[in-house]
Amino acid sequence: MLLADTRAAVVEHARRMVADGLVVGTSGNVSCRDGDLVAVTPSGTDYAAMRPADVVVVDLEGRVVDGGLRPTVELPLHLAAYRHHQAGAVVHTHSAAATALSLLRDDVPAVHYQIAMFGGSVAVAPYATYGSEELRDHVSAALTGRTAVLMKHHGTLTTGDGLASAYDRARQLEWLCDVWLRARAVGEPALLEAEEIERVTRRFAGYGQQPGT
Repeated sequence: MLLADTRAAVVEHARRMVADGLVVGTSGNVSCRDGDLVAVTPSGTDYAAMRPADVVVVDLEGRVVDGGLRPTVELPLHLAAYRHHQAGAVVHTHSAAATALSLLRDDVPAVHYQIAMFGGSVAVAPYATYGSEELRDHVSAALTGRTAVLMKHHGTLTTGDGLASAYDRARQLEWLCDVWLRARAVGEPALLEAEEIERVTRRFAGYGQQPGT
């Protein structure tokens, strides 16, 4: 089977979205790039029953290379992330806190320095019908210089160099949105200054176990 390991990893992370409460039912989607090909979840398929063979392999133009099912209708979002934003993997959720925040704000407030993991402030892209070129263009514009975006009335999209980092960002983004919503429910949340977020962004570039250390 073409891209067997990558397809299996896509299934694993799609199921994790359900377990972690980032999606309900068959909503959301996951993809991972392997060279000039992309393994992506199929449209409208139960994640619990999904097998690696159900994951669709497409090229960077969206043409199906392997698989008997139709790819997610949000494939244009994934392809834009790969073609224009150097993504290695993409996770799209309908997580509750992030979707709720998208109705109230034009960005994710800096309530915690963890927002620096996305390259800075995360924008809320204007609403457009799911699967449309208009939504693709809104999301691609909001992703410039960032690794995440909220979609108004819709959900989130995060990118990473692989599925592990893209998925971690999806979880962290939901946590940030939840923190703001909880604080906002009882008052006006204090926010970190832009200078501090820039400082932490630079520190994050060297965070963790680095080669030779």
